[in-house]
Amino acid sequence: MLCAGKKSYFAAAVCIFTVTSMLAVSYLQLQGLSHQPKVIQEGRRCRGKIANSTVTALKGTKAFIISPYFDDRESKVTRLIGIVHHKDVKQLYCWFCCQPNGKIYVSKAKIDVHSDRFGFPYGAADILCLEPENCDPTYVSVHQSPHGNTDQLPWFEIKNRKAETFSVDFTVCISAMFGNYNNVLQFIQSMEMYKILGVQKVVIYKNNCSHLMEEVLKFYIEEGTVEVIPWPINSYLRVSSNWRFMQDGTHIGYYGQITALNDCIYRNMKRSKFVVLNDADEIILPLKHPNWKAMMNSLQEQNPGTSVFLFENHIFPETVSSGPFNISSWHNVPGVNILQHVYREPDRKHVFNPRKIIVDPRKVIQTSVHSVLRAYGKSVNVPMDVALIYHCRKGLQEHLPRESLIRDTTLWRYNSSLIKNVNKVLSQTLLRAQN
Repeated sequence: MLCAGKKSYFAAAVCIFTVTSMLAVSYLQLQGLSHQPKVIQEGRRCRGKIANSTVTALKGTKAFIISPYFDDRESKVTRLIGIVHHKDVKQLYCWFCCQPNGKIYVSKAKIDVHSDRFGFPYGAADILCLEPENCDPTYVSVHQSPHGNTDQLPWFEIKNRKAETFSVDFTVCISAMFGNYNNVLQFIQSMEMYKILGVQKVVIYKNNCSHLMEEVLKFYIEEGTVEVIPWPINSYLRVSSNWRFMQDGTHIGYYGQITALNDCIYRNMKRSKFVVLNDADEIILPLKHPNWKAMMNSLQEQNPGTSVFLFENHIFPETVSSGPFNISSWHNVPGVNILQHVYREPDRKHVFNPRKIIVDPRKVIQTSVHSVLRAYGKSVNVPMDVALIYHCRKGLQEHLPRESLIRDTTLWRYNSSLIKNVNKVLSQTLLRAQN
């Protein structure tokens, strides 16, 4: 016996502690090794279908894969953005296809369900797998077992493998467009405001929208401004249009918005200097600068080491109209004319104004809707005298009389360019929709 001959209680205690420590270290080493990639097949080509849907269900599990991304910021891993049941998905494995040597490696996944699940049984998750050291795989599959036939598994292309130069300064991520979305006029106005402020790309996770909205999206796709990501999440899960679980049998909140936002950050990590997370009825309006580029240059200079910039949301009720921009040619276009809404609600006592975000995507690990959950670098709340979010929607303080609202005509600084650009888009999209 390892501790035989020891007579004192103290020596026995030391001995027990030593043995326990040795066992614990051995266990942890084994656990670490279990995540290391292992060769399971050699000398054959990887077979199976390439996944081409934005949302792919993993057979036999309560897990869904959106897309995998190469991430070497801490170690050489594949990070799969996914959706999982927070209790029932305990074990997954990545199968890496290494060509041309014909080896298939299996790596046990770490499943990291994001903390902002808001009570729903399904939530956004990172599925993390160490990659083989001697291979830069371009495809990965995911399975609940380290054994099986690769011919039956869907393969996913691993994005962000190649280094790229920034193709744009600002990308806006909008998620998710659902409910037969038909707020056409406000959407066009927001798009044209984004472009005036310096946005080159808008990524939209689209569940569904109206016929006229489809024509508008086609216009912007052809123009090169919009990228539409199909988002058929309701084909797989019972979705809620609320952000908080209402005990109503739904599976995931707000059409999987958080998952889409995380995917959008990683999708644009290598190609956009900044990524902006806001909704289609929200515009970050700079008060001290003419555009976002000048604003962000100033904010970065004043806040070195900051990777997350949070802007305070302010409601401009769509029920309170004012101003000289009641444009008759817009009357037959469905949606809100934001130029007529320049009164904002005052802050409410003891109520936190939510924020939306501009981030350096290369520094973000996980994001929620109103905050970044994990990131490299600091976060800063941008003062309201620098910029605010113009959010034109149904009011939250509908009982307030007009004289209690705050007149804020910052938006009108852009009215000339905005009206001209909106008219141009409407003339082309309405004509197309009528044909």
